[in-house]
Amino acid sequence: MATWHVPLTAEALLNGCRSSEELEQIQAHMLKTGLVLNTFKWNTVIRRYANSNEPEAALILYTQMQTQSVPRNTHTFPFLLKACSNLSAFEETRQIHGQVIKLGFGSQVHATNAILHAYTSSGGVNYGRHLFNLSTNLHDTVTWNTMINGYMKCGEIKKATELFKMMPTKNAISWTVMVSGYVQAGFDMEALEVFQKMQAADMKLDSLVLTSALSACSHLGALDQGRWIHEHINRSGMKIDSMLGCALIDMYAKCGNMGKALEIFEKVGNKSVHAWTAMIFGCAIHGQGREAFSWFKKMKAEGITPNQVTFTAILTACSNAGMVEEAKSMFKSIIKNGHEGHTSSPTIEHYGCMVDVLGRAGLLMEAIDLIKRMPVEPNAIIWGSLLKSCKIHGNLELGKEIGKLVIEMNPDHGGRYIHLANIHAAAREWKLAAETRRKMKAGGVSKLPGCSTISVNGIVHEFVAGDRNHPEADAISSIWHQIADRLKQEGYKPVTTGLLLDLEDNEKETAISQHSEKLATAFALIHTKPGTGIRIFKNLRVCEDCHAVMKLISKIYNREIVMRDRTRFHCFRDGKCSCADYW
Repeated sequence: MATWHVPLTAEALLNGCRSSEELEQIQAHMLKTGLVLNTFKWNTVIRRYANSNEPEAALILYTQMQTQSVPRNTHTFPFLLKACSNLSAFEETRQIHGQVIKLGFGSQVHATNAILHAYTSSGGVNYGRHLFNLSTNLHDTVTWNTMINGYMKCGEIKKATELFKMMPTKNAISWTVMVSGYVQAGFDMEALEVFQKMQAADMKLDSLVLTSALSACSHLGALDQGRWIHEHINRSGMKIDSMLGCALIDMYAKCGNMGKALEIFEKVGNKSVHAWTAMIFGCAIHGQGREAFSWFKKMKAEGITPNQVTFTAILTACSNAGMVEEAKSMFKSIIKNGHEGHTSSPTIEHYGCMVDVLGRAGLLMEAIDLIKRMPVEPNAIIWGSLLKSCKIHGNLELGKEIGKLVIEMNPDHGGRYIHLANIHAAAREWKLAAETRRKMKAGGVSKLPGCSTISVNGIVHEFVAGDRNHPEADAISSIWHQIADRLKQEGYKPVTTGLLLDLEDNEKETAISQHSEKLATAFALIHTKPGTGIRIFKNLRVCEDCHAVMKLISKIYNREIVMRDRTRFHCFRDGKCSCADYW
């Protein structure tokens, strides 16, 4: 820090301070020269640091304020608590809460709100709940919103929902907290339901809630709802900033409309790395590996530095397009020097992508070697990816070893048991296959059911494999029998490998006919005009039989079927799929 050649006031010194290190030097100078600050000036500087990217400096300054016995007032603590919120500092929040009570400031609404926010931001939701229950006479809308947000952040979705329903007066922030909280927790259907109720309540829709709603549309593949939000943005004259632009690009890409995603991208000014990454990832899930690399090069040419998510997107593109050499080259550049001079150490997600690339290409031992060289312990997701590749490429012995390992690592994941049982079945080890399934049932582990959603006339319909609870279940079953007859005329034979071992062949055929994407397709054929495209979104990887069926249906009924499964898009047209049967 520079030497001062003229007398400076304490306020001037602190206003010129840029870091906590400089703050400590200034404090030493103040003690040496006898400079003193009154309470107002201390609060001013604490507020400054609480709102900066160095909130810890506010806490350091407060400690020095105490050392000098400077009086504190009602304006001191909200700024300190904001710093605690930004730092997720639970212990500091607890200590400051105690001082607020000791000094007699705890009976004020703004103090209650600040303490609640600090607790819920630092994982102390139980402390927040206790304070909330004790201070019912101080509750205002901000207090309710803070507590609901805290429940959402700690994953107590049911309690947040209950509190929201009890809330006497809701404002736009109340609704936004619920929509964004549901999205972050993976409750996308619930998020859109609340969003629709928010509109019915005539609440103002700002960019934050619209971004969250678009994210829900992305996850569900709810293109109609996403389009409505886009139209609302245009009608209201709202500026499409970087955040909204990125959300729109992501929504259109993940809902299967890359053309519209590109249109939005070109209109967004000051494109951030997130917008570029959304385009690259869109290409990746559509199997457009070359296009993804083209976007990556354009981004670099514009001087935009790729982040770790960007590299994950480009490696995913390589995996879905079978671009092994390109993936190897990109991965080496991340490990050694960063890409073209930009340092970025590979994350476990990057290693997972590379294992997937190598496994899909049949380079199983090379994938094993990469896993052994990982600087961090490989997780069950990485081994699980390789397990699938072992099944695809027929390396059953390696698959059995990996299958046992992933079950040990993740004993509550039903899919791991199913994969291992299928590998035993492929090796004609029927007893071991049955034993694996028995262990799964004995442990109370269930397989995640296949679930598909489809949007028809603006309404999202959800179908679960084997579910007969849909209001139109009989009509769906009837039309599926008609579809099955047409499929057989085209030479279709059900692919029943990998199904439950204790079923007869006809029972296996019935089981696969009730896969969720088939139910969704039958529903679409009932409710849409001939020639209309069908868009389906599934939570699991599409099975071999459903993939073959969708190709035939696209040809027989002259329908384009766009299906997004857990990892990528499949566009079925004229009996062919855009993935070229590589998935």
